[in-house]
Amino acid sequence: MDKDKNRLQDNQVSGKGGGYGNSNCTTRRCLAETLINRNYSSQPQNEDCTQIIKVPFIEYQTLSVEWKDLELKWDKSVYQYDTVVLPVNKIWTPELHVTNGILTTMKHNSHDLLVYSNGTVKHMVIINAEVNCEVNLFNYPFAADECPVAIQAWSIDGCGTELVLGTVKMVDSTHGDWQTDDVKLQKKRDDRNYIMVSLSIKYLNPFLTLMLPSILLILTDVVSFALPLGGGERNSFKVTLVLSFTMFLIILNDKLPGDSDCSPIIRPHFCICLALLVLSMLVSLVLTRVAKDGGLIFCCMSKGPTCGSTENKEEKEDEEAKADVPVTQLDASDSQILRKVVYFLESLDAKELKIEKCQEFANTVDKIFFWWML
Repeated sequence: MDKDKNRLQDNQVSGKGGGYGNSNCTTRRCLAETLINRNYSSQPQNEDCTQIIKVPFIEYQTLSVEWKDLELKWDKSVYQYDTVVLPVNKIWTPELHVTNGILTTMKHNSHDLLVYSNGTVKHMVIINAEVNCEVNLFNYPFAADECPVAIQAWSIDGCGTELVLGTVKMVDSTHGDWQTDDVKLQKKRDDRNYIMVSLSIKYLNPFLTLMLPSILLILTDVVSFALPLGGGERNSFKVTLVLSFTMFLIILNDKLPGDSDCSPIIRPHFCICLALLVLSMLVSLVLTRVAKDGGLIFCCMSKGPTCGSTENKEEKEDEEAKADVPVTQLDASDSQILRKVVYFLESLDAKELKIEKCQEFANTVDKIFFWWML
């Protein structure tokens, strides 16, 4: 009796005893040990040398895989269970690859898998892959493009495994500055399946950190035309804007995308903004000189007539001729003093008139440039 009891315990552990059909142990764990002791670690071999691997759904990096191994089925009249749990390292499991990935790693979602009485095996795997995709960044930070991810199982010369993909579920679609808009399955080749991933940049962050500061600087430069031309406050303010924007571009130079032949449109945007700021600064400097000296030509000349100088000279000669008429009856000394006083007063009036004309001309040009900037 003791020997029979020991033999029964051995059969319960090992699953032996004339085959699993004749085993006295019919528990689920004995069934699992019986299947494990078969040691089927190689791929199921069918007549056509191809094993179909079904992928019912793909949820982000998690894949549900399903295949049939007829050597793992059992007689339900002996073991009255529809399913049994086996360790994943005790039977064969398929290996999946991302063929266009730079780095691909596949790991099991669990240490166990589920086996059905008809030999169907269900399991979950996790695939992490780094895929090199060419993304069109011309419209950065409003760029969007598609990235193909090629999933393939091992196969050579008609032998191996063949994938049959089901549905793709999109979850957790936001990572960093990119977001996943859509995923769909495509089959461009008989031996390869593609998951077409539609990506787009979350434009809010780049817009706030890149484009909005440049727009605000241009707006500030336009509003700075409200400052008067005289005094130098406007010129110093515009020089500060140009230097600030230049430092802003130097800091962003290594952070902006666009090392390829197709540079993003945000780079010409920054160039245009810088050109407008410099042009506005130069116009303000020139108009300040015009308001003071009276003409664009005299910005580069140290000597020469100013605006209205010819007219003032002619008017001075006429006034001198007119002034000589009434003063002929005076003494020579009194006439000379009176002539100098009259000339001095007329010079002051002429100078004030010249300054007013120059300032009016500069203000007119300044307003024209202001409306052009708008």
